[in-house]
Amino acid sequence: WLQGNMAQDLTEKELLKMELDQLKKEVKNERQMVSKTGKELKEYIESMAAEDPLLKGVPEDKNPFKEKGGCIIS
Repeated sequence: WLQGNMAQDLTEKELLKMELDQLKKEVKNERQMVSKTGKELKEYIESMAAEDPLLKGVPEDKNPFKEKGGCIIS
């Protein structure tokens, strides 16, 4: 919401200057080939899989979201 109103208040020249400044920042980023980074990312994910709670689960005694007690309505 705030950004939308902010963009409406800026002139076209100001918006183009902001875009140019952003592009100047991005052009400085070092680029790498996806074939290399994809392989590295896959290897990293596979090496960390044994420690990933989404894959192996969380022990009941260490689960912070486990309900402490139940509620019974009779």
